[in-house]
Order: sequence, then C-alpha cells, then structure tokens
Amino acid sequence: MILTAVLACSILAGLSTGGGEGGLRELLFPAAGDGDGTRQILLQVRLPRVLLAALIGGALTVAGAVFQALLRNPLADPFVLGVSGGASIGSVLAVLAGIGGTGAGMAFGLDGRMLFAFLGALGALILIEKIATVDGSMSVYTLLLTGAIFNAFSGALIYFLQSIASLEQLHDIVFSLMGHVPSTGFGTVAVLAIGILAAVLYLFLQARDYNAMTLGEEGATQLGVDVERVKRRTFVLGSLLTGLAVSVAGLVGFIGLVVPHMLRLVLGPDHRMLIPCSFLGGASFLVLADLLARTVILPGELPVGVITALVGGPFFLYLLRTRRTGHEFR
Repeated sequence: MILTAVLACSILAGLSTGGGEGGLRELLFPAAGDGDGTRQILLQVRLPRVLLAALIGGALTVAGAVFQALLRNPLADPFVLGVSGGASIGSVLAVLAGIGGTGAGMAFGLDGRMLFAFLGALGALILIEKIATVDGSMSVYTLLLTGAIFNAFSGALIYFLQSIASLEQLHDIVFSLMGHVPSTGFGTVAVLAIGILAAVLYLFLQARDYNAMTLGEEGATQLGVDVERVKRRTFVLGSLLTGLAVSVAGLVGFIGLVVPHMLRLVLGPDHRMLIPCSFLGGASFLVLADLLARTVILPGELPVGVITALVGGPFFLYLLRTRRTGHEFR
C-alpha cells in the first residue's frame, strides 16, 4: 500500500512539473489555465512520458530481482547477462543508418531505432541461451560468463561504431546510451505495457519457485521445482523485460540493482512480496528521476541515467557499508 501511494504521488508530481507552465491544477480545474492547450500538454506530452518511465523502471527492477534469484547474487543487475549489449548495438546501428527519431518508421508503437534495439536484444538473447545451454541444461555459471563476454564484445563494437559516426550521430548515440525517457505517444506506452505487465505477472506467479531457488538448485529440486524450466524462463522473460526497457530508454543504470537489493533488505527474501514491490518501487524511482532530469537544467534536459547513477551509486555504497550484506544472499 505504501509503495502504491508513493507511485501515485510520483506520477502526480511528474504531471505537475515540467518545462511548460501547465500543472496539475490546470488539469483538474481547466478554468485555472489556458484551457485546451494546457490540458493537451499534460495529457498528450507529460502523461505518456510519466507512464513510460513507470513501466521502464518497473521492468528493470523486476528483471534485477529475478536475476538476483537466478544467479543467487544480490549484486546482479538486469544488464549482467548481456542482452542490454545487443539492444545497444541495435540502437547504434539504427542511428548510423539514419533510422530513428520519434515517429520515424513506426511499427507496433515503436520507432525504427527502438525496433532495431529490440531486435538486437532478441538476437543477443537467442545467442547467449544457445551458448549457455549444454545437453539441455543451462549452467548459471556459463550463463554469467557468456553474458560478461558478450557485454565486453558489444562494448568494443559500440566504441568502434562511435569512431566512424558523425558528430551529430555521436551526440544521438551517447545520449541514448546514457539512458533517457523519450517523449512519445500512447501507442508506444500501450505496446510496452502489454509486454512488460504480462512478463511481470508470469514471473510473479513463479515466486514460490524463486523462494525455493534460494536453497540452491539441489534443494529446490528436492522441493519439487523444475529447476531447468525455472532457469530458462527466468532468463528469457527477464531478458525480454530488459530488452524492452533498453530499446526504448537506453541504458538506465543502477535502478535494477539498487531498488530490488534495498527492498530485499527491508522485506526479506519472499519473492511473493519482492517482485510486486520491486515493480512499484522501480516505477516510482524512475518517474522521480525523470522529473529531475527534465527540470534540473531547464530549458535543457539531462539523461535520466545520469540521475539514477548519481543517486543510486552513493546510496548503494551506503547500504553495503551499513548493512554489510554485499556477499550474502537469502
């Protein structure tokens, strides 16, 4: 209930504040503003962006929570298994090919750059799963190592592509990779909502299996859990959540690490609570971070990934210092 109220307040704050003069008062009481113009700004510009930020934040934190359960590592984040690298490569290739920009090449609610990024994420997901699966069994250690190697490869390839980009293209690439919530329409929000909420719901229904996985694979098997099925579906759905988020917003760091880790400290290891609370907490965090990114240097705008790193990094170090749980997993 508390996190739901926090999310509601965050959304109201996001609607109330921005570069224009319109605020929540003008939305609720049209006579207080300039009528239709103010309402259009709030409903057609700010509201889709705020909802998009909530969906992206929720997707990244749930992906982080289930990856921490899969890897039995509280320091795992959504980007650790390499899918974000594939999405980043797709996004960069779209910029170099002149494909992208809001509304350019729209399909399924996504523009050309977003589609390229999501296809890159899907390609990385398939490749990493094939490499990490041997004789029908997915090794967590092989999966983690494959993800690390793919991230290193994708980083090197992105640096090469940046070196051949024009100055204008380089600006677009850097801004997208630093993480940003684009101003878009309700079509993109609807597509993201369907994919993200469906994946989150399925992962929530597997919460008991994740609780059993905290005992280790052997312990979970003794409790009747199909460990291979859980590992495979967790990797696929967590990677899809990450791919959807990165294809739209780029690399928004720390949120998928800090929020689920903090909630695990507060709520404990029960994933029946952890998964929905991670979604609500991550959604609230990114909505507020995007609010700061939009307003702190008006009329300019910061990448939201800068805000999440500046806030999340020091706070996470504080948690590690005070709770001393950096190498524990429950």
